[in-house]
Amino acid sequence: MKSVLLINEDPRLHDVALRALKEDKYRVWWTPNIESVVDLLGELPVDLVIADYAGPELGDQNVIEVLQRIKPKRKLVLTIEHGTPDTVLKALRARVCDFLISPFKPEELRRVINSAISECPAQAIEVISAQPEWVELRVPCDRAAFSPLQRLLDELDADVRPEMAEAINYAFSEMLGNAMEHGGKLDPEQRVTVNILRLKHAIICRIKDPGNGFDPSQLEHAAVSNPVDDPFHHVGVREEKGLRPGGFGILLTKQLVDDLVYNERHNELMFVKFLH
Repeated sequence: MKSVLLINEDPRLHDVALRALKEDKYRVWWTPNIESVVDLLGELPVDLVIADYAGPELGDQNVIEVLQRIKPKRKLVLTIEHGTPDTVLKALRARVCDFLISPFKPEELRRVINSAISECPAQAIEVISAQPEWVELRVPCDRAAFSPLQRLLDELDADVRPEMAEAINYAFSEMLGNAMEHGGKLDPEQRVTVNILRLKHAIICRIKDPGNGFDPSQLEHAAVSNPVDDPFHHVGVREEKGLRPGGFGILLTKQLVDDLVYNERHNELMFVKFLH
């Protein structure tokens, strides 16, 4: 039986976790602060620790430092207050398994716990620059990394109008998905470089994949290449090639952002969304 330890001052989180995990047969322990279990953590048979980043510190150490000192390979998920992107970046840099933005729903808690125990999706994300206005990451070509990256982007554009944030998040997900799938062949050993720049009046995203790029004239399987009089031509092409349904990513992204450009090899792109 898998076991989860919750470190949070709010006892209601224990009840939420019990309800969320009742069908998964987890053992769930709860403690209000890390001090109460710090002497036991080294031996406690816990598969995953979920701790509140903003909880009480031990001296000059935060919860990440304490847990990594006691047992460095312990799987850790942090709960983080909404609107603190710098804390999310600190969590990624510390190679935690994942994080949850408070408030969160029971089904989201369950999904993150199951993912963290089986895959630890955020742990392989390498942080090169952790300033909220200039984020640079090296991301494995693994779709498991999507969820933490989307939550990070939600924090970085938390003060942006909802319709703009939705457009940015869609464009980012589509272009990152293309880079992972076509450039990195969904090989977790391959990396995509991601930059997210938050300017005063715009958000710029740059994505560079490890592939050889593509020839725009050979994109018959994508909607962006459809003839004007045949807007669904690519659907038949994808069926013939045995590709999954889709192919609208580049076309829709061009319509949702203010500018989208590729480098010469077409293995690197940049898009801009003005915040006006």
